[in-house]
Amino acid sequence: MMSPQKEASLELAVIGNCQVSALVDEFGRMVWACMPRFDSNPVFCALLMPDQQQVERGIFEVVLEDFVRAEQSYVTNTPILETLLYDAHGGCVKIVDFAPRFEHFERMFHPFMFVRHVEPVTGNPRITVRLRPAGGYGSEDPRQTFGSNHVRYVLPDLTLRLTTDASLTHVREERPFRLTRPVSFILGPDESLRESVAHSSRQHFEETRAYWQEWVRGLAVPFEWQEAVIRAAITLKLCAFEDTGAIIAAVTSSIPEAPGSSRNWDYRYCWLRDSFFVVHALNRLGATRTMEAYLGWILNVAASSDGDGLQPVYGIGGEADLTETIVGQLAGYRGMGPVRVGNQAFEQVQNDVYGAVVLASAQVFFDRRLIGSAGKEQLALLEDIGQRAFELFDKPDAGIWEYRGRARVHTFSSMMCWAGCDRLARISAHLGDQQRADLWRSRADHIHAEICAQAWNEEQGCFMESFGGTTLDASMLLIGDLGFVASDDPRFRRTVECLEKHLRRGKHMFRYGEPDDFGEPETAFNICTFWYINALAEIGRKDEARELFEEMLSCRTRLGLLSEDYDVRNGQLWGNFPQTYSLVGIILGAIRLSQPWEDAF
Repeated sequence: MMSPQKEASLELAVIGNCQVSALVDEFGRMVWACMPRFDSNPVFCALLMPDQQQVERGIFEVVLEDFVRAEQSYVTNTPILETLLYDAHGGCVKIVDFAPRFEHFERMFHPFMFVRHVEPVTGNPRITVRLRPAGGYGSEDPRQTFGSNHVRYVLPDLTLRLTTDASLTHVREERPFRLTRPVSFILGPDESLRESVAHSSRQHFEETRAYWQEWVRGLAVPFEWQEAVIRAAITLKLCAFEDTGAIIAAVTSSIPEAPGSSRNWDYRYCWLRDSFFVVHALNRLGATRTMEAYLGWILNVAASSDGDGLQPVYGIGGEADLTETIVGQLAGYRGMGPVRVGNQAFEQVQNDVYGAVVLASAQVFFDRRLIGSAGKEQLALLEDIGQRAFELFDKPDAGIWEYRGRARVHTFSSMMCWAGCDRLARISAHLGDQQRADLWRSRADHIHAEICAQAWNEEQGCFMESFGGTTLDASMLLIGDLGFVASDDPRFRRTVECLEKHLRRGKHMFRYGEPDDFGEPETAFNICTFWYINALAEIGRKDEARELFEEMLSCRTRLGLLSEDYDVRNGQLWGNFPQTYSLVGIILGAIRLSQPWEDAF
């Protein structure tokens, strides 16, 4: 029996538990999953193989004989996935996939484990189970051993155990069989289950469902677009690595930003800038625990820097060295390599990170809901970071878009340094230290004046990409959100109008228009379109903003997710998936544009 799809697609569902995540395609096949944590070897890596019908390893699938169609949905307000497979004879199979997450023994139970439950719905379906984990980024098959109801897959750096109440012969030999009763597959650590497979599967499902639905109940969602916001929030939560508090930019590596562009990067790491945006979005929904955990991570990272300054990106365990290599054994998404592991951006200078850390930390000083509200000791740690922001605001760097071939004094980096100093002034005043507040206010005012003098181009009517520069940058759409200018400042309106004239393509925004290290950009950057939408609302063009917001929601996958990039020529999603930046855009856009609850009924 052949798999049903030839070409890889980003019509993918994400499941996870803040320890591991998996991507499941529309036919119920696990095509990407790194174990035992987000940045580990992908034991399932078929997503980065060109021929989806002839996958030799790196996949977990249930193949239905005489398959004709599939349906897929999430269990309401959870990341638990249900896939229905139909055959040509009226038979139907339901597959339920999830990663367990719930409180157990007064702590969170979230092992590197996936549970797959398969049951007949109608007819007499015949299935084949293919479980083929891979080692060495798709290059190695595991050695197998087995017992009465389990199979061990011994990989070079990990041993997985599959425990099941299905026939081991059918599973190990990939033999077709009639599915006459429900069967469960629990894939995780090389440990014995304390209960039966059926009981464990059922209990894990019920408790995981209860956990997520209770978590969603605590969200302060806007009145409109609730389903879109809830799905985005759940997915952002899944990108937080609970063991350390780090937040990854995306689950995948090396999905090209545009077809054949070689703009293939590994996003399974924690960018300080991206994490600020995630923390900000979840805070707006009232989900503050991610912020608290992330602050613990970033303060540990800062303490380990030994005065060398902050990198733009670290490993999820705080690892500083993310040396980039190319994996030759994986051909890449749709055969479009290279596949990269690691990210050389760790070596770059990106001065906006100092402001990003302060901005991510600011709420903890003001939010009385938090038991451990920050005080002067924590402020002192942030002031060290703010000092770097003040020293570096007018120094060249690689910028928000991580140019690999040049350095400039990027205006966005300078504005983030200003924002860091501005927030330190506000925090100091809140804590009653007026002397420190005055110091940081004077520094913020100095940076502000320099940016206005060096980056504002009166002829263009726009804040430019860099000091004294002549090129445009969509990140200038954030000057209102950052508080750098007021929404009624004519410079804000003129900047928005200039950027839409030069960077808008149809209903979408590009990051910039000039060629970079890889040529001219070919795809729109989804978060930039959301920044544009928010900016339109700020300057009073709310009806246009709502129309474009609906357009962006229509660009999501069937299950409500977004990648990094969008091809305006054919409507295809590109770039790593699911992308936290893009999901942040959904949340913040809905909050800004929604009808208020008090006016709704």
